[in-house]
Amino acid sequence: MESKKIEIIEKDYGMCINNSNHFLAFSDFTVSDGIDIVENINVLKAKDDFEATAKRAEAFNQSQGAYIAQATDSINYFVNSYGDLTIFTFLSNDVVIEEFTDSLKVANSPKGFVDAKINISHVVYIDKLLSPKNLLKLFKVITNIKAKVLSNIALPFHIQNILNCDDFLAVLSNVNVNDESLDINNAEFDEFDYEELKIQIEEAVEISIEDAFERMDLTFGILDYFVSEGILIGDLVEAGVELLEDVEVTPELESKLETQILKSLSDINVIALLVAALRTEHDLAGNRIREVDMGNDSGSLYFRKVLGLAVANQIAGTKAAFNFKRYDEAKPGIIYGLPPILDDVFAGLIAGCVSKIFE
Repeated sequence: MESKKIEIIEKDYGMCINNSNHFLAFSDFTVSDGIDIVENINVLKAKDDFEATAKRAEAFNQSQGAYIAQATDSINYFVNSYGDLTIFTFLSNDVVIEEFTDSLKVANSPKGFVDAKINISHVVYIDKLLSPKNLLKLFKVITNIKAKVLSNIALPFHIQNILNCDDFLAVLSNVNVNDESLDINNAEFDEFDYEELKIQIEEAVEISIEDAFERMDLTFGILDYFVSEGILIGDLVEAGVELLEDVEVTPELESKLETQILKSLSDINVIALLVAALRTEHDLAGNRIREVDMGNDSGSLYFRKVLGLAVANQIAGTKAAFNFKRYDEAKPGIIYGLPPILDDVFAGLIAGCVSKIFE
């Protein structure tokens, strides 16, 4: 029980938020008319099956009250309450964080990153009498704040691509009587400070998203950003051995170089330099910085070589600077296909690691 007016009913095939006095609801649910006066809000395990969802929703509603229903593949949820505001956050996640080395982890999914999904969905209940107009406005507020918060997290691209592809949202408020034929256009509604409520909801939704990632145990590291760029450790090893001279390239040597690359990726200074390059590359390539035109100015952006040298120096000291020049000019293997900032920085990473294994 999260409020005196609502009751939570849970079964193995779903959950129901019940209000015997009825909700005014605006939703994008599988079974809904958009704006509804209902007694039950049903979230059911019947993914992508409209008829099954409707059938289970009918079975759920023992009181035969009106309902809306959402099909989903998970009914894992948690609740945050703030006075008149109650937020149900539903979690559906196919991604797990796996150990890659003793100090490095990587996000993975048994479904692969084409079919995998991460969905953070919400049912928001406002214990007030709100007009349909205000309910719709708040629906838009929640949609916008969710998009803004998730964008600000700056997740790896392959994670962004599977995030909230099938999320759902319902915003609920009270109605004045039990009569489902209530003329809501001529009803009396509570007076309240809309801007204050809007801010409260935005802050609550932001907190719920932060809580959602924590509950799903989803964090992302440098290897996940490598995956987003299509960069694999094996590709870096191949590029590293390509310029070796007077040295027999054996599986043992490749293994030694791979171990050094992974060790270097555990250095927080190397990580910081690589992240700086990744973020800068995307901002400049996306023309997000007015003063920089990557089409016209890329040749004069020598800071990228400064970053590359910094990475090489952090790993193997000044002697790595000589190897950096070779790898930067030749651009072996995967380095050749990288964008202008990243090719210098990854040349520095490989040059530093190659120098380190021959100390």
